[in-house]
Amino acid sequence: MKSALIRLIKLIARWVLIVMNDGFLCMRVKKQTIVFESFNGRDISDNPLAIYNQLVKLAPERRATCYFSVKPAEYRRLAAAFPDVQLIKRFTPGWVSVIARANFWVMNSRMPTWWRKNRGTIYIQTWHGTPLKKLGVDIDNVEIPGSSTAKYHRSFVAEASRWDYLIAPNQYSEDIFRSAFKFKNQFLEVGYPRNDTLYNDNNSAHIAKIKQALFGYQPKQVIMYAPTWRDDDFKRQGTYNFELPFSLAAFFNTVSQDTVLIIRPHYLVKDHIDISGFEDRVKIFANEDINELYLITDLLITDYSSVMFDYANLKRPILFFPYDLKHYRDELRGFYFDYRQSNLPGPMATTQTEFLSYLRQYYLSGRFIDFDGNLNRFNQKFCAWETGQAAQKVVQVILGGQS
Repeated sequence: MKSALIRLIKLIARWVLIVMNDGFLCMRVKKQTIVFESFNGRDISDNPLAIYNQLVKLAPERRATCYFSVKPAEYRRLAAAFPDVQLIKRFTPGWVSVIARANFWVMNSRMPTWWRKNRGTIYIQTWHGTPLKKLGVDIDNVEIPGSSTAKYHRSFVAEASRWDYLIAPNQYSEDIFRSAFKFKNQFLEVGYPRNDTLYNDNNSAHIAKIKQALFGYQPKQVIMYAPTWRDDDFKRQGTYNFELPFSLAAFFNTVSQDTVLIIRPHYLVKDHIDISGFEDRVKIFANEDINELYLITDLLITDYSSVMFDYANLKRPILFFPYDLKHYRDELRGFYFDYRQSNLPGPMATTQTEFLSYLRQYYLSGRFIDFDGNLNRFNQKFCAWETGQAAQKVVQVILGGQS
């Protein structure tokens, strides 16, 4: 009874906001007003933040007319973390009055199709990664409560049709986006703005600054373990498991004495990782800026995560450890990327013995010599459009559309 009442109240609130929005849509857009949003308002990060930072750097006066749309539950946290950014609480009356008349929307996730856009608003969709798993209409079977595959496909295509611009990080992604989203408007072939820092800040002074801020000293060697999110591994709903697939003792017996291990987990499991006895050499960074972690990382260890595409911009060694490959084989059929060692930019280990052997190889030579060619080809395919100027090119589009 209580849950039914809550649903009714939410439906009424949505209806009121929609009516308000329809009223504002009768008005012209306010030139120079921009609404940014990252991951449906859960954070201030990723491509929208990189574009925002570049915009206010080039045109500081625009700060007064730029807003980040955030979930009310995240407002206090994000306001403290970004005191100089104007925030508006998502799906509130004040938010409606701004977003309905915004000159631009700059977002990295989809807006609900039931939320209408002003005809004068220019919608820049940045997306949030090079696709590994199937997207949009390329998904053959959608298993989402309350939806069907056909309904999901229709809503995805309807939302994509509203995007005036879509950022593509590489030709591989553009081809997939065109198919999966049925996108027919303009691509911005500029790379990902969030990756600009991997080119502009990849220097010893900046890297030392990051290390000092994160560790309080300057570790000589940093290895990061960034596995994919396994949402099917849980004890009960909302409580997820996380177990390292390798022994920390064996790991540190294989690498140099001045090595620090960063673990980059999903935020839902960050408090359930056992690093007992290694607290001085293992750091769990679930919320820190992933690009800063890339910059200080000498070797990336991952499995099926799309972090491989972004980290490849640095042309540094990558070791793949898909320890549950047999379990994942069915899911891999839903990948665009042909996940085989011959295509990967680094070696693949499926057992701890293999993993430690490759880790030893890295310790002795600082690279995986047999995979130098793979890494170069991978970089050329997935990082060719990355130049460190993506945010600037998007800002040029924005400034050109605000006249």
